[in-house]
Amino acid sequence: MKLFGMPLPRIVSPRSLQRAGVLGMNQRNHAYIMRYNRRSDYPDVDDKLRTKQLAIRYGVATAELIGSIEYQYQVRHFLDLVANAPDFVIKPGHGSGGRGILVITHHDGGVFHKPNGEVCDYDFIYEHISNILSGLYSLGGQVDYALFERCIDFSDVYSRFSFQGVPDVRLIVFKGYPVMSMIRLATKESDGRANLHQGAVGVGLSIRDGRPRFAASHNREITHHPDTGAAFSELVVPHWEEHLDLAARCAEMTPLGYFGADIATDRKRGPLLLELNARPGLAIQIANGQGLLSRLRLIESLPPGAHPTRAEKIAFARENFN
Repeated sequence: MKLFGMPLPRIVSPRSLQRAGVLGMNQRNHAYIMRYNRRSDYPDVDDKLRTKQLAIRYGVATAELIGSIEYQYQVRHFLDLVANAPDFVIKPGHGSGGRGILVITHHDGGVFHKPNGEVCDYDFIYEHISNILSGLYSLGGQVDYALFERCIDFSDVYSRFSFQGVPDVRLIVFKGYPVMSMIRLATKESDGRANLHQGAVGVGLSIRDGRPRFAASHNREITHHPDTGAAFSELVVPHWEEHLDLAARCAEMTPLGYFGADIATDRKRGPLLLELNARPGLAIQIANGQGLLSRLRLIESLPPGAHPTRAEKIAFARENFN
C-alpha cells in the first residue's frame, strides 16, 4: 500500500501516520464522533425504520418501505405484508454489518427465491423473522423488529467490477460537507459481500468527479479486480452529482455532524440511500491512499456560516477534495 505516493512499511509508527494525516480510531472517537454526534441522536441511524421515515420526510431517495413486524404473534402473518410485493428485503431494525439481511428476488407466496438461486419456504422465512425479533442480529443483542423493503433494482453498470455481490458507495459527511468517498466491491473471497474486512475491494473516489483515485484490498494497493480482471481505472460512477447531493441532504435530516452515508444505484431511480452510520470505519483512508484528518481540519477551520446552503458545501468539497 502507498500513502501520499510513498510506500508504507509493515510497521508504521503513530507519529508517521499522524504526519501523513491519517485519522486514528481514538482520535476519530473523541475528536469527531463524541464531539459532533450527540448520543441522543444515534437512533436516527441505528434504528433503520427511523432512518427510513426521516429520509421519506426530507425527500431523500431510498428503497420503498413495505412495513415492519415488531411482535412474535405478527410473524405468522408476514405473507399478508408481502402479498403485493413481488420482491422484498428483510432487515433487522437495529442490525449492523449486513448481518441478518435476507433478500428475496421473487416468490409465489409459498416458494421464495434468493439472489444466488437458492429457494426457501414459509417456515424458513418465519424462523428468520423470529431470530431477528429475538435480537440475534441486533446491536448488543437487544430485542429487535424486522423491517421489510422492496428490493433495489441494482444497475449492472458495475457488473465488471464486482463478483456477484452488490457494490455500494460510502461517503463520509462532516458538518454537511462530503469529505471522502469510496466504492466497495465484492470478491469471491468476500463471498459476494461488499465488506472490506472479509476481502472486498475498496476503491477511493474523487469528491470532485467520482473517478477512481486508488484501490486497495487487505491493506495493499491493487489495480485490477482479483476475480473479474477489470481495471479499476476504467470504473465510472454514474450520477455522481446526485450521490453528493443525497449524502449532503442526509445532514439536513439528522443533527449528527459526522457520519457515513451508504448509497446504491438503482437501474431506474438512480442513487438510493441504503443506510447511515454514526461510527463509519477508517478503512476509507486505505481505499483512498490518503488520510482524512487534513480534510476534517479544513472544514473545522471555516468560519461559521461560510457555506450556508447544501449546494455551496458540495461546491467547496468538490473544489478542495480531489
